[in-house]
Amino acid sequence: MASYGFPLPIKYLRSLALIIVRQRSSVFQAPTNDETIKPPGKNWPQAFYKRHPELSPKRVKALDWNRHDNNIYDKITHWFEVIGKELHDPVILPENVYNMDETGVMLSMLGSLKVLVGKDYPRAYRGASVKREMVTAIECISADGRSLHPLIMWPAATHRSTWTTYPTPRWHFACSQSGYTDSKISLECLKLVFDPQTEAQANKKPRLLICDGFGTHETLEVMQYCFENDIVLCRIPSHTSRKLQPCDVGVFGPLKTEYREQVERLYRGGAKTVGKQHFTSLYSRARDQALTPRNIESGWSKTGLYPFSPDRVLRNIQKPLTKIHVPKGEEVTFLSCPQGDILQTPVTSEALTLLQSRIEDDAQSLDGPSK
Repeated sequence: MASYGFPLPIKYLRSLALIIVRQRSSVFQAPTNDETIKPPGKNWPQAFYKRHPELSPKRVKALDWNRHDNNIYDKITHWFEVIGKELHDPVILPENVYNMDETGVMLSMLGSLKVLVGKDYPRAYRGASVKREMVTAIECISADGRSLHPLIMWPAATHRSTWTTYPTPRWHFACSQSGYTDSKISLECLKLVFDPQTEAQANKKPRLLICDGFGTHETLEVMQYCFENDIVLCRIPSHTSRKLQPCDVGVFGPLKTEYREQVERLYRGGAKTVGKQHFTSLYSRARDQALTPRNIESGWSKTGLYPFSPDRVLRNIQKPLTKIHVPKGEEVTFLSCPQGDILQTPVTSEALTLLQSRIEDDAQSLDGPSK
C-alpha cells in the first residue's frame, strides 16, 4: 500500500487484524462465534511493527495527489531537459538568470517558543494578539547570489501613506483588494521592478526569468514585453515549485522565520498589536537576515540548477513503477488452460515453487513479446 502512495494508517491496524483473524478462523478452522475472538489490545500495533524490523512507523502530512512523486517525476525530468538547454547556452550568464516568486507573510502570527516554566504549569500556549491579515511580497533572486528590491502588495483597495513611513528606498508597492496577484500587478512588477534592476547588469545580453505556472505570469502583455526586451520566460511545471523553485527552497523559509522573530521582538518591547504600519520595518530587517548570498545560492543548488545537477532533485523523488509496454504491431499470445485446469493461488512455499516451474516450462515455447 505504501509503494502505491497509500500507506496504511496505524490506527487501522487493530481493526484489520481482527478482520483477518475472523476470516482465517472461518476458512481454516471450525466455525466460531465472532464474539469469542477478542480484538487486539491497544499496544498490539507497536508490538507488531517491532516484531517486523522491515516496518517502521512514520508521521506523514497530507499532500495534494497532483504533487505526489508519481505524478511529478516525468514533469521534473522534462523540466531539466528544457532548462538544461537554456542554462548551457554560452550567451546566458549566471548573473542574468533569475527566479521571481511571491509569498504571503502573516502580519502578526507568532511562532511556537520554548519557555521555562514550573513543573505544574498547565497551559501549552501563551497569550498574543493574532492578526491573520496577510501581506504579499514578490521577491526576485539571481543565480549569482543577489536579490532585487521587492514589490509589496497590500490587501486593500487603496494605499495609505502611514503604511510606508519606514524608509525603504527603491521598494515598490501595489494594492489588491483580493490580496492576490493579478495580471496587471504581474506586468507592473516586470516593468517597474525586474527590468530596471537587471537591464544594466545584462549589458544587452538575454536574461532568463524562471517563474511558476501561475496564470497571471503568462498573459499576452507579459509575453510581449519579455519578447521585446530579450527576456526568456521559463515556466516551472505545475505542482513542482516546492522542488524546483529556488525562492521556495532556499529563501522563503528563513525569511518567514526571521519575520516572526522581528514580530516577537516588537511584542517584547511592549507593542500590543502589529499593523500594516509596522510591516515595512519588520520585513526589511527580516530580508537583511534571510536574503543572504549563502541562502540564495543554496536555493539554486538544491533545485539542481546551479551547478546544474538534475540528480540532486530526482534522487529524492520516488520513481513511478515501470509499466509493461507492448510495441504496436506485435502479436502477443497467452497461455490457455484446458477446461477444469484453472491455476490456483498458492498458499504454501511448495505450491509457489511448483507453480513457478510450471510457468517456466510452458513459457519455453513462446516468443519474446509473449514471454
